[in-house]
Amino acid sequence: MNLSLAATREHLARRIRPHFHYGWLTLAVTFLVLLAGAGTRATPSVMMLPLEHEFGWSRATVSLAISVNIALYGLMGPFAAAAMQRFGVRRTVLTALSVLAAGIGLSTMMRTPWQMVLIWGLVVGSSTGVVALSLSATIVGRWFVKHRGLAMGILTASTATGQLVFLPMLAAVAEHAGWRSVVLIVALAAAVVIPLVAFLMPENPQQVGLRMIGESPDSPIGATPVTGNPIALAFNTLFVAARSRDFWLLFFSFFVCGASTNGYIGTHFIAMCADHGLSEVQGASMLAAMGILDLFGTTFSGWLSDRYNSRYLLCCYYGFRGLSLIYLPYAFGFDFYGLPIFAIFYGLDWIATVPPTVKLTSDVFGAKAAPVVFGWIVAGHQLGAAFAVLGAGMMRSSLGNYTLASTVSGGLCLVAAVMVLRIHRNPKVRAPAVPA
Repeated sequence: MNLSLAATREHLARRIRPHFHYGWLTLAVTFLVLLAGAGTRATPSVMMLPLEHEFGWSRATVSLAISVNIALYGLMGPFAAAAMQRFGVRRTVLTALSVLAAGIGLSTMMRTPWQMVLIWGLVVGSSTGVVALSLSATIVGRWFVKHRGLAMGILTASTATGQLVFLPMLAAVAEHAGWRSVVLIVALAAAVVIPLVAFLMPENPQQVGLRMIGESPDSPIGATPVTGNPIALAFNTLFVAARSRDFWLLFFSFFVCGASTNGYIGTHFIAMCADHGLSEVQGASMLAAMGILDLFGTTFSGWLSDRYNSRYLLCCYYGFRGLSLIYLPYAFGFDFYGLPIFAIFYGLDWIATVPPTVKLTSDVFGAKAAPVVFGWIVAGHQLGAAFAVLGAGMMRSSLGNYTLASTVSGGLCLVAAVMVLRIHRNPKVRAPAVPA
């Protein structure tokens, strides 16, 4: 069976070679995988109000499950990257998608908060952590020498596209058919991409007789297999990378990135809109509009990171995001222009930080080690998101509004804008060598 699939992929690669490189097809399949993961991660924000109405769970209670989900989503990153190197991308992704679809389906039967924490926190969080940014970094590192920033921008934009595709539809379904119908739709979306991965995603260009996009024709074709325990590989990489100041600057700046995106706006924005008299569908539509803008903003950021200093790009991104968040509490006071102004500036900047961060990680630690190192940096991103989910939920429960949460989040972004200027300031001094 595997030999037949490999032969089919190699035949397909030969057929499409005169038109485009097979790496772009792999990128498209990966985009769809990340799209399903993005839809899954967006679902709890749609479920928050229906669960509150049906079971009487407070937003802090629901935020706890989402916080566990987001934390595990990040912490799985380095182990997922190491597992992809040891066991293969396709096998690792197929396992994660199968567990994800089954776990989401089981959540239709939950009745108590601990069940939501178990399913949406532990099971879904761990599975989506595999089909996340570490997968993007691994695919880009295996298939692209040229256009790496652009490819990473396209894959990162899948998160925004996931919101664009799923959020308004899921919000409408939740409003008319209940949250269980939402869960079944998301489970089906995760299941649909499984055969695409099985049939169309090779491990690397060598499996279909190709070189990486932009690789020199003189380079030998042949991949070096990785052996050893993936857990040990992930921790060994962390121990070596942690000796570098650049690692901690990347880690804590990405912590702020997660706190100000997935954690705060991605989770609480719809509920925040409801506090100001907007319907759940209106809030989801505004969030989806920001997703459309980020699709362009993040792709353009990838293009820019191929051409300009990534430190300066990150400084601009964090600075504009911080100002947008400080402005957000006042946006609801305007009749028409308030929220659209926020949506434009914040949406274009939502996760535009990812391509320059991946570029800096590769520059500092080397292309071979970058996926695992970036996995640990993504862990910082999601720990920041988990911190913001729980913190904003507690502030809302105690203060009755999100004003303080918005101000704190914006202030952290302004601090990060200054912090990133010190990353990789002296490229001639390399960080400690990291095991590939």
